[in-house]
Amino acid sequence: MYDDHDLDYSGEGTLVCRGTEIHVEAKIKGYFQPLNGLYTWYGRIQKNDELDELLEGARAIAVFTTPEGRAECVVGDPDFWGRYRISGKSTPPYHLPTTLEEVEDMAEHHK
Repeated sequence: MYDDHDLDYSGEGTLVCRGTEIHVEAKIKGYFQPLNGLYTWYGRIQKNDELDELLEGARAIAVFTTPEGRAECVVGDPDFWGRYRISGKSTPPYHLPTTLEEVEDMAEHHK
């Protein structure tokens, strides 16, 4: 059986916000919402001075891209440590298994 954390993303990404492209580090996780059929993902962008200067603590709409995909998102308020919250719905900006074969392969590799 695979671990739920296998469906998380931790790594580099590019955030395009207010016409500015910023390279960031992020930790993201998500879950499928069966009632509405959407995948909801959320996480934190590690402290980034360039992003903080651009947003000045405000929320914004952005596009987040990883080596595995891209998605529109909301960049929320920063927490006490200066990490901005990031969230989105539907297809996340990272790969998720979408076929039975992929899920079975994940389970096989984690026996």
